Amino acid sequence: MSREPSGAEITYEQIDAKYSQALEDLELSVFSTIDPHHLYHVPDLIELAEIFPAGNFVALDDGDPIGMGLGVLVAFDFENPQHSLTDVASNEHHRDDNPWYYGTDISVYPEYRGRGVGHQLYELRKQAVRDLNKAGIVAGGVLPGYAKYLDEMSADDYIDKVRSGELYDPTLTFQLENGFEAVCALADYIDDATVGNNSVLIVWRNPDYKPAV
Repeated sequence: MSREPSGAEITYEQIDAKYSQALEDLELSVFSTIDPHHLYHVPDLIELAEIFPAGNFVALDDGDPIGMGLGVLVAFDFENPQHSLTDVASNEHHRDDNPWYYGTDISVYPEYRGRGVGHQLYELRKQAVRDLNKAGIVAGGVLPGYAKYLDEMSADDYIDKVRSGELYDPTLTFQLENGFEAVCALADYIDDATVGNNSVLIVWRNPDYKPAV
């Protein structure tokens, strides 16, 4: 299937079960180096559309999904931040009263990058967090650029250099530019040998959050 941009304006909708197969195809394509066991599949996406449509978004080109921004609400322990993707990010951990939005996926087909799609998906998720009065967004961010430095430095050293601007990472640099903090490396977060199974804990704090008293 050709993914040549149609020229139409990119539109955005909440997730819908009807897009589940196209969204599975999108994620498996974008994250081809990650063990598919860690990625979304049709049943997961159908369930996500049922339990939390308000926090999950799809980017469409002439009605066809070309990007998505997904997540669930979790109770995250910042005192013990080390975790794997499957520890907290599955649908089974979602509860409407949990305080943190855990970003499980941002995917955009390469043909559509550089058009603001990823940025808009981040903004939609931030607005959902504001609307739901949640503390913010937390996620394990992928580190595609680390593959080139895997044998030269630790993941934490790499993150420090990206944070300072000394190195550029296609994903982490973009996340930093979108208001996220890079907290620390997450060891054994995903099964992706190209980056030593490492990820990075990122956080965006909702400035409008009003904790319950």
